[in-house]
Amino acid sequence: MPRDTQTAPVSKKMLWTGRIMSALVVLFLLMDGVMKLVNPAPVVEGMTKLGYPLNLTSVIGIVLLVCVAVFAMPRTSVLGAILPTGYLGGAVASQLRVGLPLLSNVLAPVYIGVLIWGGLFLRDDRLRTLIPVRSS
Repeated sequence: MPRDTQTAPVSKKMLWTGRIMSALVVLFLLMDGVMKLVNPAPVVEGMTKLGYPLNLTSVIGIVLLVCVAVFAMPRTSVLGAILPTGYLGGAVASQLRVGLPLLSNVLAPVYIGVLIWGGLFLRDDRLRTLIPVRSS
């Protein structure tokens, strides 16, 4: 089936920049998910501060790890970008609700979301076709 929109071939520099951005996000979110399973003192403190019961920590960690796994697989990376975006939106809402500082706490998940979608946009032709960026 012909496409109505054509994208320019991706340069190696753009492809590797996207891969590096995505790898950084995957590593960070894997660490976050594993930490929620291990449940060290900082995680317990954060969950308490946000008002979540501690018995949900492992459930949240498993959900995050599944989202990251779906994102890390190239065939499901677009769906995998949508899933952690929802997770990160919940983190923003939770932090806003308890009045944490905007730049250091509340917007941190937004920065991760920008890296998720920016890295995917740079490395995935399907996404660039869906959301074309025009120079004029």
